[in-house]
Amino acid sequence: MRPAHLDLLLSPINKLKGVGPKLENIINKLGIILNVHFLWHFPYKIIEKKYYENINEAPINKLVTLKIEIIKHYPSKFKRQPYRVSCSANGTPIDIVYFNARHPVVRSILPIKSFKMISGKLEFFKNKFQITHPSSIEDMSDIQILREKEPVYSLTAGLNMKSFIKLSNQVLNSLPSTNEWIDNKIIKKYNFVTWKEAVKKLHDPEIEDSYNEKNFFRRRLAFDELFAHQLAIFIIRTINNKKNSVPFKNNNKLKSNLIKKLEFKLTNSQLIVLKEIQNDLESNKQMIRLLQGDVGSGKTIVALISMLIVIESGYQATLMAPTSILAYQHYENISKLIKHLDINIGILTGKDKGKNRIEKLDKIKNGNTQIIIGTHALIQEGVNFKKLGLSVIDEQHRFGVYQRMAFNYKGFRPSILVMSATPIPRTLTLAAYGDMDESRLIEKPTGRVPVKTSSLTLKKEKNLIERIKKKINNSNDKFFWVCPLIEESQELDLKAATDRFNSLNKIFNNKVMLIHGQLSEKEKETTMEKFKNEDYKILVATTVIEVGIDIKSATTMIIEHAERFGLAQLHQLRGRVGRNNQDSFCILLHRDSLSETAKKRISIMTETNDGFIIAEEDLKIRGPGEILGKKQSGLPSFNVADLSYDGDLLEEAKIYAEKIINKDPKLANNENKSLKDLLYIHERDTAIRTLSAG
Repeated sequence: MRPAHLDLLLSPINKLKGVGPKLENIINKLGIILNVHFLWHFPYKIIEKKYYENINEAPINKLVTLKIEIIKHYPSKFKRQPYRVSCSANGTPIDIVYFNARHPVVRSILPIKSFKMISGKLEFFKNKFQITHPSSIEDMSDIQILREKEPVYSLTAGLNMKSFIKLSNQVLNSLPSTNEWIDNKIIKKYNFVTWKEAVKKLHDPEIEDSYNEKNFFRRRLAFDELFAHQLAIFIIRTINNKKNSVPFKNNNKLKSNLIKKLEFKLTNSQLIVLKEIQNDLESNKQMIRLLQGDVGSGKTIVALISMLIVIESGYQATLMAPTSILAYQHYENISKLIKHLDINIGILTGKDKGKNRIEKLDKIKNGNTQIIIGTHALIQEGVNFKKLGLSVIDEQHRFGVYQRMAFNYKGFRPSILVMSATPIPRTLTLAAYGDMDESRLIEKPTGRVPVKTSSLTLKKEKNLIERIKKKINNSNDKFFWVCPLIEESQELDLKAATDRFNSLNKIFNNKVMLIHGQLSEKEKETTMEKFKNEDYKILVATTVIEVGIDIKSATTMIIEHAERFGLAQLHQLRGRVGRNNQDSFCILLHRDSLSETAKKRISIMTETNDGFIIAEEDLKIRGPGEILGKKQSGLPSFNVADLSYDGDLLEEAKIYAEKIINKDPKLANNENKSLKDLLYIHERDTAIRTLSAG
C-alpha cells in the first residue's frame, strides 16, 4: 500500500486547487498527469523583470515592472485593431495593448482610476511607451509576491505562465519529507544535495540561469531516476528467476524440417543465438531475452524457429509488431516459410471487427491458431489464449515495458523474445533491458551486398534526377525518396514530401507514389501494396518507412536534408534497401553548409554499415539537447537523466542497486524502506507490485 505522505504527489492533478476538467485536459497535453510530473517539467530559462520607479530609466525591449494608474480604455472597433488602455507611470503616459481582446475581461483586470503593478516587455511606439500583452498584472496589495526573476516553462495552448507557476508551486510547496535513500559514500563522491533541495532549486528562479549550475542539481535527480530504474529491474529479475516455467523439450522435428527447406544457409551468428534461445526454452525458467540484430541480419527466421520449438510442445506463439503494415508483412513472409508444415497461422490487428474478429478470437482461445501475428491488439482485453508459450515482440523501442509485461497476464508466464533492429548502445541496453538476457546477431546472411553510401549537396539534385531517369529506363529497380516534413515550413527551409512528390511526378509521369504518417493505416497499406506489386518506380515518404518495410526490388534510398536526421534513423532508413544480392545505394542529400555534428554523422554513414558502431558513435556525438525543460525522447524515456551525459551515474546506480537487492531482495530491512518511496516517486510501481506478489 502506498505511504500516505506521498498521496498528494502521486494523485491526479485534478486534486490541486483550481484544476477543473477543462484545465486538466490542457495540462495533460504537457505529459503532466500526476502531480509528481510537475517536478520533472523544469523551466527552460529564467526571465528578469526589474522594477523601475522612473519609466525613463527603464530599458526598451526588455522585461520590466512598473507601477501604473489606469486612465481610460479605448476598445478596438475592428478585428485587426488593438485594444488600448491609456495609463500613467509616475506621470509619464504609457499604453497597455491587447490584440483580439475580450473587452469585459480587460475592463475587469484594469479598472479606471486603479493602481496596478504590471510586468512586460517595454516598447517605444510612435513616440509613446507601451507594453503589449503584459505577462503579469497584480494589485498593489500583492506587491510582495512579485519577483524580479521568474521561471519560464514550456506550455501549451490555453495555459498561461501565471496559472502554471501557481499550480506548480502548490506541488513544490507540499513536497513530502523523505529519508535519504542514497548511501553517504555516493553523496560525498558526487557532492549531492538532498532530493528535496535539488527539486526546489531546479524550479527556483533565483539560481543562476546557466547550464552548469542547473546541471549540479539535475545530476542528483538523474541519479535517483537511474537508481530507481535499476532497483526495479533487479527486483523484477530476482523474483522472476525464483519462479518456474514449463520447459519446452521435444524432438525438434518442426525446426529441422524448416531449416532443411530454407533457400539459404543460417549464419554462424544465427546458430549461436538459436542455441542460447533453445537453452532458455528447455530450462524451467521463463525466458526473457533481447535479440539485437542489425538491419537485414535475419532476426525473423530466428524468431520463427524459436516459435516452432514451442509449438511442437503443444503451445501457441505470438509475434507483435508496432504497425499493421509490418504485421501483415510478417504474416506473409512466415506463411510462405511454413507452408509445407502442418501449422495454423493467423493475424489479428485493430482493423478486425465484428464477426471476423469473433471468429479469430475463438480460434486463438481454443488453440486452433498456433502462430498469431498482430499489433498491440494482441494484448487488449478480450484476447485469450489456450496455451501461450512464447511472445515475440518486434521493434521493442516502439512499445513500452508494460506492453512487454502484459503477456505475463495472457498465459502461464510465456517466454518473451524482444527483437530490436535498432542497435542500442551498451548504456542504453543496460538502462532499458537490464531485466533481460541479451543475444546479438552480428553477421549478415551470405549473398547480401553492403549498401554503398554517398553524400551530395542539394545543388546537385538535377544531376541525381538524371541518373535516376537512366536507371529507371534500364532496370526494374525501385527508389525510396525520404523527406523530413509532410508540409512546407517557413521556419525550416526544407522540401516537404508533398512538394517533392508533385515535382517528381511531373518528371516521371505517374510512376511516383506518396506515403506519410497522416494517412490512415488502410491508406498506407494500399500505397505499399501498389508500390510493391505495380509499375510504380519512386516512393516519396516521410520516416513512416523507417522500420521493417521489405521490398526486395528497392535498390536506392535517397534521404533529403540528411543533416536533419539522427545517425540511428539514417541507418534504419538505409536498411530499407540492400535486401537482396543486387548492388544497392544510399544517397544523403544535404545543404552546402553543415554543422560539425551533421558533418560527423554523414561521414560515419559513408564509412560504415555496422549498426552497432553507428549506435555507439550516435551516443557520443548526439549533444544533450535541452536536458532541462524537455522530456527525453527515444528509449528508454527518462524525465531527468540523459545517458549521453549520465553514463557514469548509470554504472554507479547499477552497482549500488545490485548490492542492495542481493542483500535485501524484498527491501524489508529498516534502512531500505525509504527505497520504496523512491520507487513510487519515479513510478516504478511494477517493482512494488512484484515485491508484494513475490
